[in-house]
Formats: sequence, structure tokens, C-alpha cells
Amino acid sequence: MTESAGREGAPVRLQKILAQAGVASRRASEDLIARGRVEVDGKIVREMGIKVDPATAVIRVDGTRIVLDDTLVYLALNKPRGYHTTMSDERGRPCVGDLVADRIDAGQRLFHVGRLDADTEGLLLVTNDGELAHRLMHPSYEVSKTYMATVTGVVGKGVGKQLRDGIELEDGPAKVDQFSLLDVHDGRSLVKVVLHEGRKHIVRRILAEVGHPVEGLVRTRFGAVALGDQRAGSFRKLNRKEVSDLYEAVGL
Repeated sequence: MTESAGREGAPVRLQKILAQAGVASRRASEDLIARGRVEVDGKIVREMGIKVDPATAVIRVDGTRIVLDDTLVYLALNKPRGYHTTMSDERGRPCVGDLVADRIDAGQRLFHVGRLDADTEGLLLVTNDGELAHRLMHPSYEVSKTYMATVTGVVGKGVGKQLRDGIELEDGPAKVDQFSLLDVHDGRSLVKVVLHEGRKHIVRRILAEVGHPVEGLVRTRFGAVALGDQRAGSFRKLNRKEVSDLYEAVGL
């Protein structure tokens, strides 16, 4: 994401690391350090000229972690409906790999974080940061995902409480963190669902279980990353704050 600040194992002056990471010029970085806005491994550093190992140090500016490895890639992709969540498809079906083909062709070994089924649209994170991806998908870290679902029927007042309290599916109990009814039109309801688990088709299954089959489903947020008005099929680089927030959410 940023220019590498030095070879592995070689201590580098902190202001130089910040400058090479694109945080600020070297002189402005010295000012950040002097004002106590820079942390190294959880401790505020004010000493000028201090050297740290950029390969191992955890550096934050104003609480935002600085990612120093320029080989790491973090993308937010708006997956269109009909695309399969694979980097290649032996049957020739449209897939996520097609949408980031230029980067793969350039030698980047990217993979998707979790899955969206072919009929689900919206935010999919794509990266080559294996440790971050592993933790984001692990249920113990409880990273939330937000969905907008168009469902059949008019959703009654008790459905939200039912889903927050939990329902029983064939593979065990499931519940949502948040649920809200946003709109009703022509016998359909638009609902917002926030949950942190990632079982297959979990949103479709829980809504069908309470009598409201899903007709359309879009993931709009993954942790700190929001889809916004991003065009279907497009991707963008995550900004420094988004990457830092994802790291923080999973204890990195």
C-alpha cells in the first residue's frame, strides 16, 4: 500500500519511515513526533532520531496504523449480481477474478475475504494480506457485516425482536446484531440486517425462516469499510484509516 520503508531487520529513523510511508514530509513528521502524535508498539514517542525496525514495529499516527509493506494490497470491490466469488472459474462463468484481472496479470496474488453468493451484490474485500484476511473471516473476532435486503411481504413489528433474540436453523441457532425496516412498497419490504457470523447463505436463510424470502440482497459494509456509491463491478483502494480500522478490529 505504501513504499517500503527499509530492508527487513535494518533499523530506520522514525521520521524517515513516516515520510516514505506518505504520512508527511520528513520535517513535518518530526513535528508529529514532537507533538506526541506518533506511537511505536503502543507507546508515544517524542525522541528525535529514534530508529525502529519497519518490518516488525507497529506504528500509529493519531491512532491510525501505518502499513509499511508496499506489496500489500487492500481493495473494496462492488461485486455485481451474477458473478461468482472465485478468482477463476473452470466453467467460464463470470467471477471476481475477472474484475481484478489487470492486477492479477501484473503479478499480484489476490484473494477474496469471505464469500458472497452469485445472486448477492455488494462489498467484497480483496487483498493479499493473509493474516488480516484469516482474522476477518474468523468468527471469534465478530467483525460485523451490513446488508440491505428486499424481501417478500410486509415485515411485522415483531420480526426484528425475533431475529435479535435468535432463531433455530438446521445447523444451529442464529441471530442478528441489528435489524430495521426501511421501506415497504408493492408488497415488498426493504430491511437492513447487521450480523457478524458468516455461515453460508445466512442472511437469506434467517429471513426465509421468519417468512420473508429474499428477492434482492446487497452487502453495504464490512467492518469499517462502506460500499458507498461505488459503481457495480468497480474496485478502489482502501484508505489508510480503513486498513487501520480493520487491523484494530482483529487485534493486529
